[in-house]
Amino acid sequence: MKKWLWACAAALLMAAGCGDKRIEQEGGGAAEDKTFRWKMVTTWPKNYPALGTSAEKFATLLDDMSRGRLKVKVYGAGDLVPAMEVFDAVSQGTAEMGHGAAYYWKGKLPSATFFTSVPFGLNAQEMNSWLYYGGGLELWREAYDPFNLIPFPAGNTGVQMAGWFNREINSIDDLRGLKMRVPGIGGEVLGRAGVQPITIPGGELYTAMQTRVIDAVEWVSPYNDLAFGFHQVGKHYYYPGWQEPGPTLELLINKKAWESLPDDLKLMVEVAARAINQDMLDLYTARNNEALTELVEKHGVDVRPLPDEVLKRLRELTDEVLSELAASDPMAARAYESQKAFLKGVGKYHEISEEAIYKARKP
Repeated sequence: MKKWLWACAAALLMAAGCGDKRIEQEGGGAAEDKTFRWKMVTTWPKNYPALGTSAEKFATLLDDMSRGRLKVKVYGAGDLVPAMEVFDAVSQGTAEMGHGAAYYWKGKLPSATFFTSVPFGLNAQEMNSWLYYGGGLELWREAYDPFNLIPFPAGNTGVQMAGWFNREINSIDDLRGLKMRVPGIGGEVLGRAGVQPITIPGGELYTAMQTRVIDAVEWVSPYNDLAFGFHQVGKHYYYPGWQEPGPTLELLINKKAWESLPDDLKLMVEVAARAINQDMLDLYTARNNEALTELVEKHGVDVRPLPDEVLKRLRELTDEVLSELAASDPMAARAYESQKAFLKGVGKYHEISEEAIYKARKP
């Protein structure tokens, strides 16, 4: 991946006319060489597999590509600021960068959830297409602009699991009364089904399940769930991840810090972010199968599907929640309509492409 990144960076820098260490700015004249030392705060534990390590990869790539001109020190959740304060920390300039997930900030910005994932929505491939070529990224940046933030897609886990439950889910009524860690719109939908949704940082989830503070937990997928040891505190592992079919992670950059960068370093940030965005999805695709095999064959985990009746009702509740959200906020309405239209169009093609080949290759 590093060789590919270097090739991309070289091409971009040549296109920008950056043959040496100095770069011609739009206004004319040359910017003096300068080393930028930035802080990145994240919502993940330090070096947590895939989520945390992707932030470290990003920092390393920038250091390598810039030949040391842009150095980023990564802070895990709680090291500099609490996990749920990343948005504010970058907005206020406490840190120049942040790495997290947009749906954590729904309380500040109702439209934010559309830039991570919505239940029964776009998968990772479709999210990337919508963001880069369907107008999604432009909407995202418009939404974040009042907060002095510039967002970039910077990771995707692919379709997640529905979660770990200490109760069998045989009907929609079995959800009633559960206390479950589940963020975003998925949490609101489950709330209407009788669940008490709770938002807890990743590093606290194992203890919360172990001590029965919560009865169920939705985190990511086998790779991360195995690392957290949820098989030791959860009885049943349900799929599919209806609540997060293609969750995009975000790189946040303080607008003033971004504007201070010369053009060649901005290009490197964009290339590195896009590389990490794809690299994380590749990593999850490779590691989830291995982790699921270990969970089942070594630890005897009970993996089972959610009943069709449950999924149908959750889909109905999702439509209600999304419609109400769109009606409550102009930017949320624009993101909702844009994403819905894109899903309708891409879905028609995927019926005869992705879905068709999945069926055709089954023995």
